[in-house]
Amino acid sequence: MPDKKPRVLVSTDIGGTDPDDFQSMVHLLLYADRVDIEGLVASPYGRGRVEDILEVIDRYEVDHPNLRRHDPSYPEPDRLREVAKQGSFEVAADDGSTGATEGSDWIVRCARRPDPRPLDVLVWGGLDDVAQALRDAPDIAGSLRVHYIGGPNTMWGVDAYNYVEENVPQLRMIESNTTYRGFFERGDRTDDPDNVRFVDEHVAGHGALGDFFAAQLPHLKMGDSPTLTWLLHGRQDPAAPSWGGRFVRLWAPRKRSFHRLTTAADVVETNAPVEITLPRPAGYAATDVSRLVVDNRDHGPFPAGVDVGDGIRFRLSTYQVREVPYRVESSHPELDGLQGAFTAAPATQEATTHVSQRHPHWWCDDHDPEKAIGQIPGARWVSDYRAEFLRDFAERLDRCLPPGG
Repeated sequence: MPDKKPRVLVSTDIGGTDPDDFQSMVHLLLYADRVDIEGLVASPYGRGRVEDILEVIDRYEVDHPNLRRHDPSYPEPDRLREVAKQGSFEVAADDGSTGATEGSDWIVRCARRPDPRPLDVLVWGGLDDVAQALRDAPDIAGSLRVHYIGGPNTMWGVDAYNYVEENVPQLRMIESNTTYRGFFERGDRTDDPDNVRFVDEHVAGHGALGDFFAAQLPHLKMGDSPTLTWLLHGRQDPAAPSWGGRFVRLWAPRKRSFHRLTTAADVVETNAPVEITLPRPAGYAATDVSRLVVDNRDHGPFPAGVDVGDGIRFRLSTYQVREVPYRVESSHPELDGLQGAFTAAPATQEATTHVSQRHPHWWCDDHDPEKAIGQIPGARWVSDYRAEFLRDFAERLDRCLPPGG
């Protein structure tokens, strides 16, 4: 870790689709003496609100006296409350915009501070508030280093991702779609801790933060934590192994665009945007609405049909490796009920060798088969360190205990 503490701003969908964000927030606060926390933004997708962040800070306040016995630089709870901000309540529109939010404005404000250190933006949910900040203040791009946990988050927030990838290609970005899973996917090492036993032995009963962590899930997940451990261990070089993984330069092309209904014979890359444009039927009015129901999901967000003049375009992404069916629901009878499918598959290792020249500082998962766990590319780059970083985390949890505890 460098001599100077990293500047950290977290954008999280805490309280939304997965309780593991609460676990990662506990993890972050236990290392709050190792980083300068400048922002905690509640972002899409899901029901998460800034109150969910404040709830974790309340637990931190209980443990704060014990934590300060080990390091007086742990920030005051009220200081953390001051930097907790509400981001967008909804995912971005087709053009990547949400409208300015308290959270996106805070990203801009932090990025513009006269500090020689980059602002490390750890994205644990959608890129929506980051995209809005970059839209409102393009000048901040050079001040940011974004570490994005993609996968399902790209599925929920594909329009924000698409905006950043197309309009800010110079951004310093680590896009972890699968590597992060090495934090909770056990490899084949004999010293690899068991996720349930770790919570039972090292988390539960360890202060207010430990009990709160254990109440979220009976096992360790912490899928967003590799963004933090990447800062805590190693050279902060995406190409170098570390507790947060190792990555390769982004490859191209990734996005696929179709001007027809697709079939299962059409193969697209997982975690990349897919655009399906259907002919615009006669009489399609501004009041008509269309959406794509993907994989028979009964909950959104549903890819919206956007009138692009000669067609109606749907944009989506999927992280699962399999055949994906879809159907159109539309107020226009010529579109309503149309059905199609495509097959989603990981990029081949050969495809990842075609480095994108447009994205000189954008990194993604290593598809070397030797670094996969099963069919999870790059996960072994993190899982190989599980014994180390979980031992370190357990020592941090011990700090929550009272003297002699």
